[in-house]
Amino acid sequence: MFTEELKSLRRLGFRHVLLQVLNFANVITSGLMIWKGLGLVTNTESPIVVVLSGSMEPAFYRGDLLFLTNLPSSSYKTGDITVYQIPGVDIPIVHRVIETHDIPRDRSSNSTLIHTDKQLLLTKGDNNYMDDIQLYQGLDWLERRHIVGKVQGFLPYIGYVTIAMNDFPQLKYALLGGLGLLALVQRE
Repeated sequence: MFTEELKSLRRLGFRHVLLQVLNFANVITSGLMIWKGLGLVTNTESPIVVVLSGSMEPAFYRGDLLFLTNLPSSSYKTGDITVYQIPGVDIPIVHRVIETHDIPRDRSSNSTLIHTDKQLLLTKGDNNYMDDIQLYQGLDWLERRHIVGKVQGFLPYIGYVTIAMNDFPQLKYALLGGLGLLALVQRE
C-alpha cells in the first residue's frame, strides 16, 4: 500500500528525513503555542470548547464550537452563558446563569490591596427543567474559581470533528498517522 512512499523515503536520505521530522515537530509545537497564547489572552485554560450535549438547545447544539473569555475584572450577570467545571468532574458544562449573588468582602482601611466582591452563581441548561444544583456535587453555588469562561461567540457544528475523534479513537489515530506520514513523505 505504501511501498512507493517507503522507497522514495529511503532515496531521500537521513538529513532530508530528519528535516521533515523537525518540520512536523515545528507544526505541533506551533499549535500548542497558539493554544497557550489564546489561553493567556482570554485568561482561561480552555479558550475554545465543544458543546457535547443538547442541554443548551436552542441556543447551542451538540457540536457547536464556543469561544470563551474569563476576564478577572468582569462579573457575571443573569443571562450570561458560562462554562464551568466542578472539581472531580472531567467534562466542563455549558449552561446559562439564572441567579447571581454578590457578597462584598471585608475592606480594611489600612490595606492598599483592592478586594473584589465574591460572586455566587446558579446555572441551568436552556433545555433542562431544573437548575444545576444536583450537578454541583454538594456545592450550593458556583464560585468564580469554578468558572472556565463566559461564551463570547460560536461556530455551529464545527466541533463534530472533535466529537467523532473522541467517539471513534481509531479515526483519531488514523488521522494523526496520516498527517505524520504526509509530513515525512512530502518533498518540499
